[in-house]
Amino acid sequence: MIETITHYFPRLSDRQRQQFEQLMTLYPEWNEKINVISRKDIDNLEVNHLLHSLAIAKFINFTPGTKVLDFGCGGGLPGIPLAIMFPEVQFHLIDRIGKKIRVAQEIAKAIGLTNVTFQHGDIGECHDTYDFIVSRAVMPQADLLRLARKNISKKQHNAYPNGLITLKGGDLQQELATIRTQSDVIDIQTYFSEPFFATKKIVFTSL
Repeated sequence: MIETITHYFPRLSDRQRQQFEQLMTLYPEWNEKINVISRKDIDNLEVNHLLHSLAIAKFINFTPGTKVLDFGCGGGLPGIPLAIMFPEVQFHLIDRIGKKIRVAQEIAKAIGLTNVTFQHGDIGECHDTYDFIVSRAVMPQADLLRLARKNISKKQHNAYPNGLITLKGGDLQQELATIRTQSDVIDIQTYFSEPFFATKKIVFTSL
């Protein structure tokens, strides 16, 4: 049921496999009630949403104890797949839309995730600090950096310096013009060969 994920992540534990398989059932069920994924795209859940989220896990192997904020998490992407992948990392998911946060909470509860917390609100209402902020095409990178800079910790725990890790698509030249020197762009096809990823990128911006 999750053949593509297990192909790229063959060392998943039995519990992780089970949790990803549960996502394949839970997201379509919740999507019928509350639309968190495009209805026309829900059949592509494994590749276009779960595996896409896990591109971040190919880019960086978070060390245990790392704290990650998922900004604008919607129904829990990329935060929930990453929380499955990194059970010793703490994830905080925030979104302004209450019904989407509810979906993420219910799904996390159903699969037994214990390393996630949730907040209904805006980034301005989040006062803690984190090693990394992850996001999936929520807003332009420079705008996100300006809003979230206060939430990025100065203490370093990982191979990469603290900062933003975002999932984006298309031509990013103009978007990154003002922060080019502190940003790296990685083609996701470096990790995954599916056609969906042909134009998809990870953007890492350090402080």
